[in-house]
Amino acid sequence: MAYKISKWSLAPLYPGYESAELENAFDMIEEQVSSFEGVRGKLGPDISTEQFMQVMHASEETVRIANKLYSFAGLSFTANTQDQAAQSLQSRAQQFLAEVENRTLFFNLWWKELDEANARRLMDASGDYRYYLEALRLFKPHTLSEPEEKVVNLKNVTGVNALTTLYDSITSRYVFKLKVDGKIRELTRGQLMQFAQGGDSKLRAAAYQELYRVYGEAGPILGQLYQTVARDWHNENISLRKFSDPLSVRNLANDVPNEAVDALLDTARKNAKIFQRYFKLKAKALGVKKLRRYDVYAPVAGSDKKYEYGLAANMVLDSFSAFEPKVGDLARRVFEESRVDSEVRKGKRDGAFCWSIVPEMTPYVLLNYQGKARDVATMAHELGHAIHSMLASHHSAFTYHSSLPLAETASTFGEMMFTDKLLSEEKDEAVRRDILFKQVDDAYATIMRQSYFAMFEKQAHEMIQKNASVDELCAAYMENLKEQFGDSLELSDEFKWEWVSIPHIYHTPFYVYAYAFGQLLVFSLYQQYKVEGESFKPRYLKILSAGGSEAPAKILEDAGINIRDPKFWQGGFDVLEKLVSELEKLPVGEKPKPAPKAKAKKAPARKLNTKKKARK
Repeated sequence: MAYKISKWSLAPLYPGYESAELENAFDMIEEQVSSFEGVRGKLGPDISTEQFMQVMHASEETVRIANKLYSFAGLSFTANTQDQAAQSLQSRAQQFLAEVENRTLFFNLWWKELDEANARRLMDASGDYRYYLEALRLFKPHTLSEPEEKVVNLKNVTGVNALTTLYDSITSRYVFKLKVDGKIRELTRGQLMQFAQGGDSKLRAAAYQELYRVYGEAGPILGQLYQTVARDWHNENISLRKFSDPLSVRNLANDVPNEAVDALLDTARKNAKIFQRYFKLKAKALGVKKLRRYDVYAPVAGSDKKYEYGLAANMVLDSFSAFEPKVGDLARRVFEESRVDSEVRKGKRDGAFCWSIVPEMTPYVLLNYQGKARDVATMAHELGHAIHSMLASHHSAFTYHSSLPLAETASTFGEMMFTDKLLSEEKDEAVRRDILFKQVDDAYATIMRQSYFAMFEKQAHEMIQKNASVDELCAAYMENLKEQFGDSLELSDEFKWEWVSIPHIYHTPFYVYAYAFGQLLVFSLYQQYKVEGESFKPRYLKILSAGGSEAPAKILEDAGINIRDPKFWQGGFDVLEKLVSELEKLPVGEKPKPAPKAKAKKAPARKLNTKKKARK
């Protein structure tokens, strides 16, 4: 099928801002919440399982409508952050849903306080709701009184949520100017980054300098926004909820043990030299004495090959179908139901993401497609997210969406499947060379860069509590970069503003380690796939189909993976070390050949320890 660059259709959600259907959604939620409030007096330790399940079904029905309402507002805003009607709807939806959450808060508070025996009795009869209910009780030590929880919810609407919306509105307005072929061009960030990752050395430097000139001019203001986000995180989660540290808040939300995340970040720090070796190797491949930070994503062969959108879409779909026809069919639905916004335009949010709404609805995907191999890989990545969601559509609205660490599994696996297909079909040796180096470039962007972002976040949150200035945070970030890169490249001063250009650290503190988690996990899974072949597929699809219906550690334990063990994380770095070692053996200028795939064979009976978009 011929697919074309297009905007998505939000009509499956609501016809428009002024539609009767949209207003009816507000009314339906109001009606359902009023009815739900009537169960308060019926909640007690002796509630019957039948009554309890009626409450759960009613709660889920309200959540489904609320998710559609909020998603319509959020998707409209990301499609055009300068649209005042979208801005107003998003603010209205946030305020309305915060009030709804307050009115239904009594149920969660009652559930967390219920005695263990009766909680176990009700969970045993709750079917697919079980893990959702189990996870809620994990937050019991950090739950406030009902009046306090209501104040926090209302505070967030005009506080931290408003700040992150403001951050998006400010940064989406930025116009970047770059002299190309003797003419000054006005570019979006996504368009600018094509030159930052392109084959022209001078344009790479100029693009990065322009990026951080613009962000740097607003740096003091953007830095103050971040300081406030971090203080809000501390005030609520440390001062009020009594978490031990800022990172543990995200870990509990992900239901990932603190020691597993500590092991991940510690192992990443210990393996920084692998990428430092790679950057020295890349300098030789580029024919320069030493790499500059501008050159990290430079194409080694300088290939300017472009992929027409329809061809790219079919390439990705073919790679998915070759793995499993059902997976290809699911990805095809995203295109055929007009769920992709692939245009590059002013006002549209930069980067890429996949937005899942309710289990039975095909997710939405945002791209900013410009035809590079990286854009095709990003398409595969985001469609992987959509497939993950659709494979888990048999679960409830509470349990189909995976936790953040596992959310990167299908997306990164999808990228690797696409890259394998690209290598098997590409005849141009220059393009093949770029693809092979790009694999390590992307591993850096996904593993090491994100791990060091998380390390910076930890340090920044601590420094902000000690009243650190924006300049002091910039200095700390530069030290973070110096440790990360060592002596492998030249680091220029404007990169001190890089941290204010990373949306994730504003929107979702400590999200970023999920990328490293996902990439290292997929290294393990992909090695299993290459060894086991067909026998691997049911186990992999089972991981995806689980969605968020079990704890991540439990889902992965079934696949023979212990995320608490540093050896597991080291296994991923060992794969990278072997790849870099092989590249180092090649004489400068020799075109590397892809490693031969292992023949499918029966896996040994043992555990194998072997990646919206902020990654680049």
